[in-house]
Amino acid sequence: MSDDIPDGQAPGTAASTVQDPREARRVGRRALLWSAVAVVAWAWFAYLMVTDYASASGGSMCRGPLIDPAYTEYERCRDSLRQWPALLGVLALAVITSTVAAATLVYSRVLYRLARRDGHVMWPRD
Repeated sequence: MSDDIPDGQAPGTAASTVQDPREARRVGRRALLWSAVAVVAWAWFAYLMVTDYASASGGSMCRGPLIDPAYTEYERCRDSLRQWPALLGVLALAVITSTVAAATLVYSRVLYRLARRDGHVMWPRD
């Protein structure tokens, strides 16, 4: 065998699945960050859907769109963030960030398992 092929590896295959075991930790941290962003987006969506808010005229309180959808029909309760197009935009943001968080978490777990399979020591307890 030539000197450029690692021991125990067939010629023509990739040198190593995971060269740097720290990559799995970096991706894992990104997954946690995306998860935090997703939680904030879902909390914002729930807040906009459920909580009461002041009317535009400053008079009485208006109910959240999930609690009483009829309130959004009144002129005095029209708020740009409480209308359905904006709410659907916030919902889309929450779904997209949740999907990215899940995909990143799965990718970090795959990297972790590949690094463990290759004999690298992972996730040291600092």
